[in-house]
Amino acid sequence: MAATPAAACPAWRDPARWETTADVVAVLIALSLPWSTSLVGIFGVVLLIAIAPTLDLKAFSTLLKRPICAVPVALFALALIGTLWSDAAWRARFYAVEPTAKLLVLPVLLYHFQRSKRGTWVFVAFLVSCTLLMLMSWLVLLYPGLSLKPPNTAERGIFVKDHINQSQEFTLCAVALAYPIVILLKSRRFVLAALLTAIAVSFFANMAFVVVSRTALVTVPIMFAVFALLHLRWRSIALILCATAALAVVAWHASPQLRRTADSFNRDYQLYMQRNAPTSIGLRLEFWRKSLGFFAEAPLIGHGTGATRGLFERVATGGVTKASGEVIGNPHNQTLNVAVQWGIIGVTLLYAMWILHLLLFRGGGLVNWIGLLVVVQNIFSSLFNSHIFDFHEGWMYVLGVGVAGGMALKGRSPASTEPERPISP
Repeated sequence: MAATPAAACPAWRDPARWETTADVVAVLIALSLPWSTSLVGIFGVVLLIAIAPTLDLKAFSTLLKRPICAVPVALFALALIGTLWSDAAWRARFYAVEPTAKLLVLPVLLYHFQRSKRGTWVFVAFLVSCTLLMLMSWLVLLYPGLSLKPPNTAERGIFVKDHINQSQEFTLCAVALAYPIVILLKSRRFVLAALLTAIAVSFFANMAFVVVSRTALVTVPIMFAVFALLHLRWRSIALILCATAALAVVAWHASPQLRRTADSFNRDYQLYMQRNAPTSIGLRLEFWRKSLGFFAEAPLIGHGTGATRGLFERVATGGVTKASGEVIGNPHNQTLNVAVQWGIIGVTLLYAMWILHLLLFRGGGLVNWIGLLVVVQNIFSSLFNSHIFDFHEGWMYVLGVGVAGGMALKGRSPASTEPERPISP
């Protein structure tokens, strides 16, 4: 009997083995993302190596020409070309290019998971990893010595990284679970629905009673609003709003940590306005005000890649104890970060990428819901941070859009592009 082509190939040349390897490495990235930046970087390189032998160059070239891939690649290219008119040191220019390089992984993920049958593994792995981190956060709250962070940078309930990254992960998982919970309730699978509900509530409880970022406080209502408008009827929306309001009142009165976080908005703003104090909100307002001025100086192509820190050094006044004296290379707003360096051209590419990826997930189903949520979270959290360029949140975007986008492309058909009917729990 003649051997099959796969059997005739040595194991190291078998495309099916490489595809499986790439799937496993993507799962490892999802597992390690909440815990380690080094592992994500290592597995990211391994992923590219694993996918390379499976590439159909013609098919991949066709995919690269699609706007969902071409625009992120163009944003990276602009960052690279932008080094030519920057007046920063060359080391600073290339350092500023690095955060955009992860966008080059997007087309590769879209290509691979358009063919893979294991994309769901990646989402499950991320949920499991975040759930374990949430449990660890409670343990660190009870036993602070368990934290891996140095004592001088330790935060309440933080095992690794920081409260912003942790809140982004927990928010994404908790809100993403809303869709499968409703579907399970509709199909009367109450045990699994109860398990996922318990996990989602645990994420919110951790953010209410342990630690939460102010960005998460702003983005959670927006993400839930997107879910309600897309997937629920008005009667269900009204009931959920009432229940959410009741739970919010209970959480507000039961959690001193939540009240302190919310109260810090007004306190930080007043300290900045009255004393020029370098509070979190005050610094952001100062960064935004100055960045708008830098953008006005070079509106078309910006000041070039890596020029931001030098611009802030030029206008710093009052010393390090004042908000106006702070020098930074990141204005904590994605739009302004891009506008200062690459002007209107860069902002156009940034918003084109977001819009194209939103449209990619315009269908119904869990995959489209996850992909849409990843993009929505990134857009609104980028009002207060540069989350495309930040390592952690940037990889959440690339991995989420890449995996969900590939699965959406694979399942795209005339029927699947029809708007999904609202569901009643």
